[in-house]
Order: sequence, then structure tokens, then C-alpha cells
Amino acid sequence: MAAPVLTSLYKTAFVTGASRGLGRAFAEMLLAEGVRVWGTARDARRLDQWDQRAGFTAVVLDLRDGALAETVFARAAEQAGGFDLVINNAGYGIFADALESSADVWHGQIEDMLQTPLRIGRLALRGMAMRGRGCLVNVSSLAVEFPIPYMSGYNVAKAGLSAWSESMAYELAGTDVAVIDLRPGDFRTDFNRAAERAERGVNRSRMQAVWLRLEATLDASPLPERAAADLRRALLRRHRGVLRTGSFFQARLAPLLVRFAPGSWRFASQRKYFGLK
Repeated sequence: MAAPVLTSLYKTAFVTGASRGLGRAFAEMLLAEGVRVWGTARDARRLDQWDQRAGFTAVVLDLRDGALAETVFARAAEQAGGFDLVINNAGYGIFADALESSADVWHGQIEDMLQTPLRIGRLALRGMAMRGRGCLVNVSSLAVEFPIPYMSGYNVAKAGLSAWSESMAYELAGTDVAVIDLRPGDFRTDFNRAAERAERGVNRSRMQAVWLRLEATLDASPLPERAAADLRRALLRRHRGVLRTGSFFQARLAPLLVRFAPGSWRFASQRKYFGLK
């Protein structure tokens, strides 16, 4: 008996941040399944790798301009005849002391990773609701449950995205339009290497300890193809709600332990994990 393929449910997909990391793995997985993919990057040169790739359409999209992002998405949706699957994946980290850094650090991340994905997600869900089918995947983070020190802007944006995903899941309950709150842990991508670092102020030694922990965890993390495989299985079974992916400890064991442990235990464990005395 032939294995099920995603094209039985999804013919077209829109993936933000498709040029590298998890976004690229998602796009590769979808193309292998026969799904037509419209993939985005802020810089057109990052999409050169997809040049002439059958089934892939490159889209230049800058999340910092929310109104323009809506226009770009609407144009791509019209070209595709509507999207059955939309993956809000694009994101980045800024490693900085919240008390020492400019407020622009927060504002920029909230615009790029919360407000603009909400704009795109809203348009996507409206189109899906009109057609009576579809799935929106908002790529959040396990940082929603385990905030990362000195990445407060990232934590806030991802927590907001998860909250909106849950809100929309309630509003769309009973329909054939699904919302998945995908919460990846650490994966072996260039996320940390691409992150902006602003190590200034009185906490440099503490920041360095946290950064070294992040680097060590990244090097020991699974490849992004695992996240793509987990998402594929979830899409085939028409999953709704939270979906965690990552190492067994991060995505399975840690959330389970925290669920039954007091908040003081989680706080103490997080401090110890990051070397914060």
C-alpha cells in the first residue's frame, strides 16, 4: 500500500524564510511531496539556490514592512489560486541585555516576528475559510515555555504568536481550517551564528555563559529535517494546536516534567542550565 502524500490535502504552500534553516527544510519536504511552494526571503540573492527548481516560486518579502508584506502575499495567493498551506517561519534572534539595549531591538522583533506574521496569517485564514479548507502553521518556539535569557524580544514575539494561534484555533474549531502552533527546540541551523549580539553593559560575563550554553546545545541538536518530518506527519493526520519538535529532552521530557513541577523548580532548573548563579 502506497504511503500517503501531502498533495492529497495540500496542493499549494507559502513558506516564509525558505532560504535556510527550518524554512528550507520545510520547503524541501513539501516539494518532495509534490506540493507547489512559494518561498520567501528578504534578499533575492538568498533564493538563487531555488533557481529553476520545479514547483518552486521565489518571493522577495521583507517582514519589517507589514503593509507591503500583505500586498506581496495577496499577489502570490492570486497567482497560486489560493494557498492550502501557509507556514509563518521567518525569524531571527537578537542576543542583548534588555536593560542596556535600545527599545528598537524589541520593536523590530515584535514587528518582524509577531505583527507581520499575524497580518499574513489573517489573510491566509480568510482565504482558507472562504474555500472551506487549509492549514496555517505558525512557527513559534519552545522559548514560549522555556524563555531564553538575553533574548527577551524573541521570547515576547514568539509567545504572542503562540497566543494568537490558540485564539484562532478556538475561533476555527468545527471547521476544516486548522491552525498549528509549531514549537521547535534547538536545531542544527545557523540561527545562532546569524543572530545579532550586543554584549555590552554590566552583565557581560553572565551573557557569555549563556551564549556558550546556546552554542553547545546547537552543535548537539538534531538536523532541521527532523522538524520537517514531524510537521509532515502532523499535516497528514490533520493535527491542530501545539506541536513540539526537537530533541527528546527538549520537545518531550522537559515539557512533561515542567507540567507536574512547581514554578520554582523550573526557574531554578533554567538558571542552572544557563549557568546563571
